[in-house]
Amino acid sequence: MYLRVWGMVALAMVLSVSGVAVAAPVNPLVVSLQQKYDGIKSMKAEFTQLLVHKESGSKENRTGTLSFKKPLLVRWESKKPAPELLVVTDKEIWNVFPDEEVAYKYPLSMAQDSRSIVRVVTGQARLDQDFQIEEEGKESGLLKLRLFPKEPVQALVEAVLWIDPATVLIKKLCIYDFYGNQNEITFTSQEVDAAVRDTLFKYVPEK
Repeated sequence: MYLRVWGMVALAMVLSVSGVAVAAPVNPLVVSLQQKYDGIKSMKAEFTQLLVHKESGSKENRTGTLSFKKPLLVRWESKKPAPELLVVTDKEIWNVFPDEEVAYKYPLSMAQDSRSIVRVVTGQARLDQDFQIEEEGKESGLLKLRLFPKEPVQALVEAVLWIDPATVLIKKLCIYDFYGNQNEITFTSQEVDAAVRDTLFKYVPEK
């Protein structure tokens, strides 16, 4: 269950950067990042994901794709090592595990919390209002921000974003939960304002 919850947490973080009224004083990089994502209408991306369980030391590597369309339609699909599908529709959230022939339904409110990772990944979180932010310079050519939620939740007590200075896109992020578990996502490709079909964000459970 730990891995499943973390899939949802990671998604929420990438979806949370835009639609923010910026208050002063504020970090110029945060302003640029929020303005960038505020102007993005949709995105297609490929990613690699590393999940690290602190207590056991176990690691799991995943690959997959992400599609999103504003205001908050999301399709997060892990393909290896085991298929998993997370769909945020305009009414609910579905987390589907084809190999187990099971699908879980969640309320849409889980993705609407501005601290949720779904909102950081797609650019709809209020970073300057909901997080304490520390700028940590450059690492491997990427700008680095460390975020601490002003009101931590069990699934998110700290996050790190790596931002491409040329495109002002989040290229990598790592989320830490209360227990020290890590969820690291690296985007290997990103297509901004891509043509995304609405049918991607539909899910009808099998009977």
